[in-house]
Amino acid sequence: MESLNFIVDMVEERLVRGGFKWLANFKEIRRDHRIGEFTVPLYASGGLEERGFLLSRAFSALVTPKYRLYLILYTSERITSKLLRRLVISCKESFGPEDWIFLGLIQAKPLEEPIREAIESIADERIGIAVYSLESREEASSNNVLGRALKRHLRLAEAKFEAFDPVSYVKSFTISFIACALLLMLLSPVLKAVTPVHLLLAAALSIFLGYRIYKLRYHASLLLDDKGFKLWRGKNLVEGEWSSFTDVAIYVTPKQEAVLRLYSEGGTVDLPVSRAGLSRKEAYNTIRNLIGKSV
Repeated sequence: MESLNFIVDMVEERLVRGGFKWLANFKEIRRDHRIGEFTVPLYASGGLEERGFLLSRAFSALVTPKYRLYLILYTSERITSKLLRRLVISCKESFGPEDWIFLGLIQAKPLEEPIREAIESIADERIGIAVYSLESREEASSNNVLGRALKRHLRLAEAKFEAFDPVSYVKSFTISFIACALLLMLLSPVLKAVTPVHLLLAAALSIFLGYRIYKLRYHASLLLDDKGFKLWRGKNLVEGEWSSFTDVAIYVTPKQEAVLRLYSEGGTVDLPVSRAGLSRKEAYNTIRNLIGKSV
């Protein structure tokens, strides 16, 4: 069940960071929420209204439909056609007739043909269903607009995490600003005097240059699946398979940053899970389990 819990945490993290904004603006997220006879690991509610600037909100208030949308994630070792039918009935009874429902199903076992056929034959246009198997990595969805959209945006075949690191960005900004300041000093004979306006322009330029340096050198992006990982630090890529490692530990670096240290005969690799916006506890449990299966 650790892998299933890890997937739920991954989807929750993406919800918080607006990763499903093309489906809806989900504003409320609940864990272990009761829907009828079922307790679902993840439940989110929202609408189609925009959350941007004043004009966007005004347009949204006047034009955008006021439908309520719900994203429900249900996990199980194996999902049967009978269980699916009961879950769909519980959802329909819990929500209004005009509400839209996105139902994501994750099971540990491979998909069986009866459940695939049951999902693909869903006729109700108000409910979209997508199912994913952790073991076989197969996917299927209901043959309607909501189902196809959910399958496209859920992307459970792999877990990708990244987070903005303000410390590294400040470092990049400082480098850019110093470079701009030195350039102003070199141009001072031409400019005759370096004024506050020049410094403001240098600071504005450094905001963009600093972000570019940050993305190319420091930004951490971590992609995990059941086979291994890919870690980008800027443009540098480090990748490995779980079968190559023997153990994992939570390691505190001299900079007081907690990372997951992977051990192998060839050395160690540090995964900056906190910097990538990933739950350290769940990542540790899941990776330890994946390494254990491959040993």
